[in-house]
Amino acid sequence: MFRTTMTLAPSRRALLAGLLSSAALSRVASAQVGPTQPGPSALPPPDPGPAPSGPSRFRFDEVVRRARALAGVPFEATIAPLPAPLASLDYDAWRDIRFRPDKALLGDQDGPFRLQLFHLGFLYTRPVTVNVVRDGVPTPIPYQPGLFDYGRTTIDKPLPVNLGFAGFRLHYPLNKPGVLDELISFLGASYYRFLGRDQLYGLSARGLAVNVESVGGPEEFPVFREFWIEMPPKGADRAVIYALLDGPSCTGAFQFLVYPGDETVVDVRCSLHPRRELATVGIAPLTSMFFIGENDRHHSDDYRPELHDSDGLLMQSGGGEWIWRPLRNPKERWISAFEDRNPKGFGLMQRDRVFEDYQDLEAFYHRRPGYWVEPQGEWGEGTVRLVELPTENETHDNIVASWQPKQPYKPGEAVELSYKIRALAETDDLHPGGRVVNTYVARATASGGTADASEPRTRRFLVDFSGGDLAYWLTDPKAVEIVPSTTQGKITAISLVPNLHVKGFRAAIDVRLDQAGQSTELRAFLRARGQTLTETWTYPWKAA
Repeated sequence: MFRTTMTLAPSRRALLAGLLSSAALSRVASAQVGPTQPGPSALPPPDPGPAPSGPSRFRFDEVVRRARALAGVPFEATIAPLPAPLASLDYDAWRDIRFRPDKALLGDQDGPFRLQLFHLGFLYTRPVTVNVVRDGVPTPIPYQPGLFDYGRTTIDKPLPVNLGFAGFRLHYPLNKPGVLDELISFLGASYYRFLGRDQLYGLSARGLAVNVESVGGPEEFPVFREFWIEMPPKGADRAVIYALLDGPSCTGAFQFLVYPGDETVVDVRCSLHPRRELATVGIAPLTSMFFIGENDRHHSDDYRPELHDSDGLLMQSGGGEWIWRPLRNPKERWISAFEDRNPKGFGLMQRDRVFEDYQDLEAFYHRRPGYWVEPQGEWGEGTVRLVELPTENETHDNIVASWQPKQPYKPGEAVELSYKIRALAETDDLHPGGRVVNTYVARATASGGTADASEPRTRRFLVDFSGGDLAYWLTDPKAVEIVPSTTQGKITAISLVPNLHVKGFRAAIDVRLDQAGQSTELRAFLRARGQTLTETWTYPWKAA
């Protein structure tokens, strides 16, 4: 079973200007991949030493060799400024620069994938090198103005051929045969996003997170400074991408195997090489947005009932327990840590798939994917960490989830990790038990009653459970019981009634804390005749 700890800290409202600014862009252009931050140096990497003798194909081992060599020299944070025509671009001007679809790469062998590139400018000022690997030989893609349609944006002087690019995206006939849809996109720091069938961009994944909680200093944003994409053969069922990560505290080699489908899967393999001790590193980090939902509406009077890219953190512990933690938009930064050993999975989910719950005809929040991370091999002891930041609107990504190892990674010691990430629409098949489908928070008083002076220290939490065998137990509802607990204060009342609207049950839990400012972590699940019927619902609360 997870053990949960919570940390409250002053809100880091800015979350670094570049991070939040570029998160806003993702609401407008589906090609945007997430927050951007200072990226890799435009200078060439240090000489990694002699390559193996004899003919060889470019493989993951070569990226590992480069990452190891790069870790032996200081991170180069400064970069040359962009040429004047690009340095002054605003968002609209940058967005007007679009890659020409007829110039897409990777089609030489009639494979199903196509490669398009993002232009530098606006927030994207650090060039990345993009290579295509043909027959095992990597070739960098040179910048050419003819690759882009500049629209209304005027570039009044030639740009250097070694300009580089901001990132790239792959297209694939994901939804209809013969129609190329955007499948995966890398743009900004180490952020990437990908889609399954009939999904729209929402949350992002990252290569690595460093010091998200700003312990003793600002958060770092390692960057992918170079990519290699293998030329896919005809009939290929996957895309193969390699990436070289660089940052002040760590370098890394990454391999991404992208399998398109109803639930697109990305197989990730990474070799990390710390420059210094990594005490607060986030593995397989996910970044998302939660503004308002049925459990948290105090920030908005918007006509739309809910606004979020993800509505909960789902976890399966190494011991097999399933936990659902609804997301919130807190008044102050809130950190939850779920201690575990060798976790089986975690992810940020968009469980609510009902359009009427969002009423958004532009953003279509009900079609945003959830990302489910499945560790491969043993990850040891650590915590699934959830960081929730306050936000005043839906344009700011304010949610981060990742795995943090208990033992810091040491400089000079390579760390090898593998995991899969699945882009999910539904989560019903992840486990056979009942699921939490709604969470509500209200006054702990009778309907129409008057709250007394102690009400700020007492709240009622209502949780709807559905699925699994719960419909079966509706024929004998008295056999089902709720098992609640709280880390602080006292549970003053509980109730459990059938909820035919969700083909399950509604649990109500009244909790009273001893004093204002005290916080607690609530847990509850349903069982019948000694059998656990549902995942465990957990929720933090702080008395006003």
